[in-house]
Amino acid sequence: MGTFERDPQLLKGVLPMLVIGLLGTAESYGYELVTRLREAGLEGIAPGTVYPTLTRLEREGKLTSRLVPSQSGPARKYYRPTPAGEAHVRDALAAWGDLGRVVATITSQREGTS
Repeated sequence: MGTFERDPQLLKGVLPMLVIGLLGTAESYGYELVTRLREAGLEGIAPGTVYPTLTRLEREGKLTSRLVPSQSGPARKYYRPTPAGEAHVRDALAAWGDLGRVVATITSQREGTS
């Protein structure tokens, strides 16, 4: 089990960045995206976590979607980032890097006191 499954708040904070990042490499429909997230290391992520994120990002204008007919059932809604979504992921990655540096600084100070 990965760290994100242990702390739902941490996952909530980074999931939009991960979703847009993955969709920036290849558009996907919802369940395919869940599978891609699991393959990337979020084994415990549930569709019920991902679908609301997709809906919110689309409502915010960070994702766009299109319906594609499916041979095996109803049409699938494929998502891809908008320019606003791409900008969001760039900003989020920069913020993540900044936060990572702060965490590294604080944890290295702590390790130095042990």
